[in-house]
Amino acid sequence: MIHVCSLALLYQTVEETKAQHIVTLLRLTDRVTRPAHIAAGNHLILAVDDICDPEEGCTVPAADHVVRLVDFARRWDRSAPMVVHCFAGISRSTAAAFTAACAINPQRDEADIARTIRASSPTAMPNKRIVAIADEVLKRDGRMVRAVEALGRGTEAMQGHPFRLDIG
Repeated sequence: MIHVCSLALLYQTVEETKAQHIVTLLRLTDRVTRPAHIAAGNHLILAVDDICDPEEGCTVPAADHVVRLVDFARRWDRSAPMVVHCFAGISRSTAAAFTAACAINPQRDEADIARTIRASSPTAMPNKRIVAIADEVLKRDGRMVRAVEALGRGTEAMQGHPFRLDIG
C-alpha cells in the first residue's frame, strides 16, 4: 500500500507503517533526511515545485521526473509500504501516488483510483501537470486527466489529510 503525507508527518508515517520505500517531491531537498533504515536506492527524490507552468526560479515537473517515478513504482516489490510525500501532502504527493497506482495496476480504472483518493482525503488535489504527463507516459489516453478533473478541488488546507491508498 501507498501512504501519502506531508513533510511534517514523513518520519512518523514511515515509522508507523514500517515503510521501506519513500518518494520525495520537493525542490528544496535539503529539508529531507532519509531515515537510516531506508536504503538509498529505496528513496526516490524528485526535486520539483508544486507548479503546472514554468516559473522563474522554480522547477516544473517534467517527463523525466514522471518516468523516474513510474520506474521506481514498478520496481517496488510491495513487501512493505511506500510513503509518498511533498511539503503539504496535498498536490504533488497525491499526483505521484495516483501515478504509482496506475503504473502498478494498468488494468485498474483511473476514475476508481481517483475516487478512492478523494474518499480517503478531502484535501487531495493532485498536481495536474504530473497527472497529464503520467497519462501520456502510461498511455492512458486522457483517462487519468479526466479522473482527476472529475474530483474537483479538494478542501483548502495548509497540510493535507494523510491517507492510505490500497493498490491491490
